[in-house]
Amino acid sequence: MNAFEVLRQGVVIPASPLALNAQRRWDERRQRALWRYYIAAGAGGIAVGVHTTQFAIRDPQIGLFRPLLELAKEEFDRADATRNQPLVRIAGICGDTPQALSEAELARETGFHAGLLSLSALKEADDDTLILHCRRVAEVIPLVGFYLQPAVGGRVLSYRFWRRFAEIENVVAIKIAPFNRYQTLDVVRAIAEAERDDIALYTGNDDNIVLDLLMPYRFNVGGKQVERRIVGGLLGHWAVWTKRAVELLERCHAAAQEPAIPADLLRLAVEVTDCNAAFFDAANGFRGCIAGIHEVLRRQGLLEGIWCLDPNETLSPGQAEEIERVYRSYPHLNDDAFVEEHLHEWLS
Repeated sequence: MNAFEVLRQGVVIPASPLALNAQRRWDERRQRALWRYYIAAGAGGIAVGVHTTQFAIRDPQIGLFRPLLELAKEEFDRADATRNQPLVRIAGICGDTPQALSEAELARETGFHAGLLSLSALKEADDDTLILHCRRVAEVIPLVGFYLQPAVGGRVLSYRFWRRFAEIENVVAIKIAPFNRYQTLDVVRAIAEAERDDIALYTGNDDNIVLDLLMPYRFNVGGKQVERRIVGGLLGHWAVWTKRAVELLERCHAAAQEPAIPADLLRLAVEVTDCNAAFFDAANGFRGCIAGIHEVLRRQGLLEGIWCLDPNETLSPGQAEEIERVYRSYPHLNDDAFVEEHLHEWLS
């Protein structure tokens, strides 16, 4: 099974955070430990250089984009040597067309299978300009489309855009993360009507993870019923408690084959969303979303602290208490015991 077949069957893909020390310098040891945790937990892929990794890694004075991808290649090659199927490697790609092309070339050079293409830098561009940009990047590396919610830097993208995007031959997946039911439906319908069965749909809707994975989408296409499903997740939320995320996806895949969804999965959907509200700081417009993920990893010992590259990026007032609340409320959702058992070996 190659990486794209793995992607199409649906897997857990954590959006990797960046491990920093108290001086806000890159901590390679804990970065490796973090990736080893995801792999041991059963993740089918890892996304690097994405929003959760912090876009500031690209700043010339920080200069971590290339070193991070190069370390990832080393660590992921090591993991693949002992796996039955390849770890799906996705690199974040952003910026205007020259920057995106440069990042795509680096991702390909460092062994990444696909690029998650952010369009945040092209906020005022029309659909023709966006599609041309996407086509040019797709000539360098297979694309994972990205519908990022406007609250954290994304832009609204129309059904017409996604229908045209689906005509780009080298598109292999789409991460759907507008946090909006109407806009999510636009993407799924566009892919269904394009009859692109080879494009894998992944949820990035951290407010609706479980229901996204359970929902059948059916459309009348040319007089026949076409059904599409969101098969996996590429999520910042799945950068924590990852072993439980893997178990959750397996349950959702099994439930999708049944005539009715078990009531306990519907309850679990609410619990996961409540946890995400705490981790991602929904109460404060997601200002503490990266620091919130770091805080959970700090509690588990995977990160030394919650530091971000920007000193002003930290937990919001009351966010730590919210994280503590969901820890107490949903102890069955954390994988702390698993992390405690293996942390020493991951850090070695």
